[in-house]
Amino acid sequence: MNYQVLARKWRPANFTEVVGQDHVVKSLMNALQHDRLHHAYLFTGTRGVGKTTIARILAKAMNCEKLQDFNPCGQCPVCVALDEGRFMDLIEVDAASRTKVEDTRDLLDNAQYAPNQGRYKVYLIDEVHMLSGHSFNALLKTLEEPPPHVKFLLATTDPQKIPVTVLSRCLQFNLKRLLPAQIFVQMQDILKQEQIASEPLALQLIARAADGSMRDGLSLLDQAIVFGSGQVTSSDVTAMLGTVAQRPVEDILTALADADATAILNTIDEVANIQADFSSVLQQILHILHRIALAQQIPAAIEHEFDKDMITTLAQRFTPEDVQLFYQIALHGQKDLDIAPDSRMGFEMVMLRMLAFKPVTTKVTPIRSKQPPLQNPTATPQPPIQIEQTNSPMRVAENITANYSNEALGNHSWTDMIEIMKLESLTKQLANNCVLKLIDNEVCQLLLDASHQQLHTPTREKKLQQALQNYRGTPLKLTIKIEQAQLETPAVQFAKDQENRQQAAVDAINSDTNIQALKEHFDARVMPGTIEPV
Repeated sequence: MNYQVLARKWRPANFTEVVGQDHVVKSLMNALQHDRLHHAYLFTGTRGVGKTTIARILAKAMNCEKLQDFNPCGQCPVCVALDEGRFMDLIEVDAASRTKVEDTRDLLDNAQYAPNQGRYKVYLIDEVHMLSGHSFNALLKTLEEPPPHVKFLLATTDPQKIPVTVLSRCLQFNLKRLLPAQIFVQMQDILKQEQIASEPLALQLIARAADGSMRDGLSLLDQAIVFGSGQVTSSDVTAMLGTVAQRPVEDILTALADADATAILNTIDEVANIQADFSSVLQQILHILHRIALAQQIPAAIEHEFDKDMITTLAQRFTPEDVQLFYQIALHGQKDLDIAPDSRMGFEMVMLRMLAFKPVTTKVTPIRSKQPPLQNPTATPQPPIQIEQTNSPMRVAENITANYSNEALGNHSWTDMIEIMKLESLTKQLANNCVLKLIDNEVCQLLLDASHQQLHTPTREKKLQQALQNYRGTPLKLTIKIEQAQLETPAVQFAKDQENRQQAAVDAINSDTNIQALKEHFDARVMPGTIEPV
């Protein structure tokens, strides 16, 4: 009957044991080291991140008789009395239950007297934002000019409700939400010392369900131990939390990358057999899509994740455009689950909508020339193509035309090469705004129009280089030089072609005899912007 919950039993007793708040711990230890202790500290942050715990450790360190590396020793009479809750100079108050101004005045009446046991008399006020306006006013004067032996440690989850006059007199520390990986490691260490068997996947599920709170995570861990009769398994945690394990979610996303509707529906059927909450499944998909997007843009952002291998693999299967599209569909699909005939039907429609709106890569047929193209342009070594840069645009145009008609490129122009390499999105835009200067088996030199230099990034250059290497069949090196090109880029050529086609369509309409007759007899006119080339 003397069992103590994990959140209390494993509460940190010194700064070294605090998890995930290094920025706060370092500042406090430096203040102790240089004897620069402020008279009022305010700790803010969400529930269960260590506000009250750090405040108690700081109170212990202020009064400890034998600091060890500026950590409370835990053995001196002050530390022992504080741990046992009988240290008279630590006045700990829950502001939620003492909101009246009379309570605050009674509390501060004894502030003028010297401490009984320790060096400082410490007032620890938890959830300080719950104090009334009059209570803050009563506290303000003492908080501004306290006796030298008094220290105030305030903790709150809602600093916006604290008057700025109080905030300006405190040294404020914002405690961060803990990462799932940090909660996971801490729970592993605790279970190892408690000698309780566990599965990593089960701890991962609990760490995510903790939502950044170590206390919530340890409370869920307590519940999982009881639920599993002394052990923590993924199946028990899944049943306890009412969620589905991450594996089916990974299978759904893998099938989505393969555009395999059958596999998606089969996995949904498996999920339905365990009576999972499909709203929770959709939320997990949103979490993973968000982390995939981070991994694609900032790979270092997932270094701390304990399932980064899965995220990295999926990030390679999806294009960034697909991830953004799927995220928006899933986000808007959450409200559909409530109004659908049943949640499974709504979830299936969200998945099928992702498949229906997934962009289809159009297969581009290379332009045929009079001479048959090479069957395998990557197999035959190709001689270099050097484009001489001169001051004469006509001279340059002749050189480039002569080189592109050479068999060295398999009768493919730079525009044709871009289509054959099947480049994607922004990488294709980068190539379309370049002019080919030289290409051989060792190097490819491109000139990028200065007006489009924002398209040039290391990632896109790497993708374009890989595509060129696959096209040539040799490990050539790509260099992109930014300057004003003397030749038209494929993008400019395409724009001109579109303009010419548009003008040809307008001319064809205006010269049509039927249209002219309508204009003459009925005073008809062609609406601007309604003509499009076929």
